[in-house]
Amino acid sequence: MQTIAITQGDPAGIGPEVVVKAFRDAPDALRGCFVAGDLATLRRAAQTIGHPGFPGLPVARISAPERALEMPPRCVPVLQLPGIPGPQPWGQIGAAAGRAAAASVLWAARAALRGEVAALVTAPLHKQSLAAAGLAFAGHTELLQAEAATHRGLALEQMPVRMMLVNDALRTVLLSVHVSLRDAIAALSFDRLLQTLHITHAALSRSLGKAPRMAVAGLNPHAGEGGLFGREEIEVIAPAIAAARAQGLDAQGPFAPDTVFMRARATPQHAAAFDVVIAMYHDQGLIPVKYLGLDRGVNVTLGLPLVRTSPDHGTAFDIAGQGVADATSLIEAVRMARALAAQPSSAHA
Repeated sequence: MQTIAITQGDPAGIGPEVVVKAFRDAPDALRGCFVAGDLATLRRAAQTIGHPGFPGLPVARISAPERALEMPPRCVPVLQLPGIPGPQPWGQIGAAAGRAAAASVLWAARAALRGEVAALVTAPLHKQSLAAAGLAFAGHTELLQAEAATHRGLALEQMPVRMMLVNDALRTVLLSVHVSLRDAIAALSFDRLLQTLHITHAALSRSLGKAPRMAVAGLNPHAGEGGLFGREEIEVIAPAIAAARAQGLDAQGPFAPDTVFMRARATPQHAAAFDVVIAMYHDQGLIPVKYLGLDRGVNVTLGLPLVRTSPDHGTAFDIAGQGVADATSLIEAVRMARALAAQPSSAHA
């Protein structure tokens, strides 16, 4: 079994807490995993989930990733990173918290790119703390894209990535991620949509073992209603779908965005009509996925030369340090990372 690096997340949020809960609640799934971060931060997190009959989890310092394989169940192995800031005040935005979260991600990403770990699972960070630390990245996706491009000696645009959100009922891939709605609309183009379809097709062909049935959501209400509510579907989206189909991809649409997610939803009574929905912007895709199952949702970055997953939630500053955060999504992210890392292809682009 290869090791998987879990980043500690923002130390002021619920990231460290859900990480230690995952080791407690799913020891089989977490076997061979370790945390890249700060020992004191994880020990404080372990104390938050203790109670009179269960004083907390042991948190052990390890000297190398492979030592995680020697740890007993329900022990949290931590690889102490040099110079990383320690515990931060709960629920507060701060530059030190942003530096700590970024240091954990950068170490894990570089280890994965060098092949030293099989995958990385990222606990949530806070984008404002990241900005306060002086990092010019909107979030994990952009930071990992930049690291992968640098590792491969490529320009950023030569390492295109997309965010996919998955739960038991639905998959969706986002055309754009952490930008304003105005900028997301401006980002829609024939080339970007066609590229998104190819990235999605390649990734899901490996994980599903067959060509995915891809539904493309429209940008406008009712997918433009024949041009009455906007012409993007006619002038951009439909031509890109036609080009993808001509290249052998199973892409359909554009469909009305208020109904296509229901058609792509898998239930015990009805099989999904599609394997994935391509959403035109962040909230269009994330609202249905999170509504259908935030506690089991997983974020997967497509297009990277490494496996990266994360839970489908944020830092939850309002409940940080209270021991009440749910670790289910992080556990699902670990399971998915292990499954993706076991795929025959070594390239995850």
